[in-house]
Amino acid sequence: MSVIPTLDETDLLRRQDPELAEILLGELARQSTSLQLIAAENFTSRAVLAALGSPLANKYAEGYPGARYHGGCEIVDVAERLAVDRAKALFGAAHANVQSHSGSSAVLAAYAALLRPGDTVLALGLPYGGHLTHGSPANFSGRWFDFVGYGVDAESGLIDYDQVRALARSHRPKAIVCGSIAYPRHIDYAYFREVADEVGAYLIADAAHPIGLVAGGAAPNPVPYADVVCATTHKVLRGPRGGMLLCGSPELAERLDRAVFPFTQGGAQMHSIAAKAVAFGEAATPAFTAYAHQVVTNAKVLAAALAGEGLGVTTGGTDTHLITVDTAPLGVDGRSARGRLAAAGIVLDCCALPHADARGLRLGTAAVTTQGMGQEEMPRIAALLGGALRGDTEAGRVRDEVRELTGRFPPYPG
Repeated sequence: MSVIPTLDETDLLRRQDPELAEILLGELARQSTSLQLIAAENFTSRAVLAALGSPLANKYAEGYPGARYHGGCEIVDVAERLAVDRAKALFGAAHANVQSHSGSSAVLAAYAALLRPGDTVLALGLPYGGHLTHGSPANFSGRWFDFVGYGVDAESGLIDYDQVRALARSHRPKAIVCGSIAYPRHIDYAYFREVADEVGAYLIADAAHPIGLVAGGAAPNPVPYADVVCATTHKVLRGPRGGMLLCGSPELAERLDRAVFPFTQGGAQMHSIAAKAVAFGEAATPAFTAYAHQVVTNAKVLAAALAGEGLGVTTGGTDTHLITVDTAPLGVDGRSARGRLAAAGIVLDCCALPHADARGLRLGTAAVTTQGMGQEEMPRIAALLGGALRGDTEAGRVRDEVRELTGRFPPYPG
């Protein structure tokens, strides 16, 4: 057996811990036999998985390359420098920090670098697609800072940019956050930069969802406009679960690095950083560019097909991998719809619906596109989803069709 385990090398784990081995194999089977439509999830490559399971997991490496608090970091320093260089080149950033353990950790570090408790921050309100770190009272952001929420137009569902400017002028925030977990359209980063400059605010772009599309040239790049870009390395980017920070100012770069370590985190997870380097390398290829554009094409086709099934598609469609829909036209609320679809092998999330006292569904096309599905498969997915929600097709029958479809597109062939 090789030093680096693969999906096929389960014999050792079966012998040593058969209970856990069955759990891991069960999860692989779940992922392989149901439709993975959660917008924040994807399938990493085998190379990324290999890096995650590598001996770098053994190394303690507090600090940064060349300035660690532990000995024996010569090799992991090379791995981190490689990840940083690849991230900078991929996104056109002057500086990258790849140590954040998650997207939320990256946002926490950005706030720690730029703000002080009590500062005013302008961000998309949670009912309109803002993230927990954009001012939720249950989160550190809502407890430590004074968040003001902007919203979306009641008719179009698009960001109300006039309201953004008016609120910025009225509240004079220390920072403005642009980004969302449920907004399917491109964000006008140039406009946000203009408003931030007008009121003397920092601009923080939370690009956790679109950053993979940015890497593939399928979405606008926030790096030239934002003071700090926070992002995840999973989702469309198809790397390990983790976060990163990008910026262009040397002065801000030093503050960001200190905000990650030692202020908010301890030792870097070197196996994850190595896996990020692998993902950045993969994202710099023509194959990934084609993939990112296919993700968007699939999302547009799926959104149109879902509308054809009677679902209410917010904003009338999508520019990205992400789609949000209202299930009320089919006579079912979002939470019940999610459960009904899960029983049929279709996995997705609930989300808040703007200007509605109800929840809808959020879904994305990153994972199914990684599996090789194209625009030909999207109408079938919409039909399976619509049939399950309307109740005109039994869940067991939909489940069988889902198994047939995913069987033709396994996430890890062989």
